Amino acid sequence: MPRLRVVPLLRVFLVALFGVVLVLQLFSFPGQFAYMARVDTELAWLRWPLTLVAGGTLLGFEVVLVATWKLLGMVERDRIFTPDALRWVDVIVRATAGGGAVFAAGFLLVGVNATDPGLPLLLFVVLLGIVVVELVVLVLRSLLRQATELRADLEQVI
Repeated sequence: MPRLRVVPLLRVFLVALFGVVLVLQLFSFPGQFAYMARVDTELAWLRWPLTLVAGGTLLGFEVVLVATWKLLGMVERDRIFTPDALRWVDVIVRATAGGGAVFAAGFLLVGVNATDPGLPLLLFVVLLGIVVVELVVLVLRSLLRQATELRADLEQVI
């Protein structure tokens, strides 16, 4: 199988995205929520719950990035139509569901305490995006499973 030229480029962007997400998770969001707690003492109690929500959601995203990296390696070795690939897709499904659940909890926390509909609406759109990604991955997992079964059948024939 010819080497896909896009895989190395995608790996560069995955590393960059992982780095940015890590900075958001460890510095940006905790710093923003600490600042919010200092500026608005009525909302200070939200500092740690929002820090945990942001951290948990981004952790799920980081797991998706690592699983994607592993799947790219399988594509390069022409091993994508194997049960091992399905396991990595299952990791993506679980990480997306877990990160989405944590984000949904944060959405409810912010939505209940919001005085302006703008932020809850934005968070709802992000939550819908997470659900759509989860459903697309489930469909693609089904297609990968079918292709894996077909490839196994073809290998038996050959």
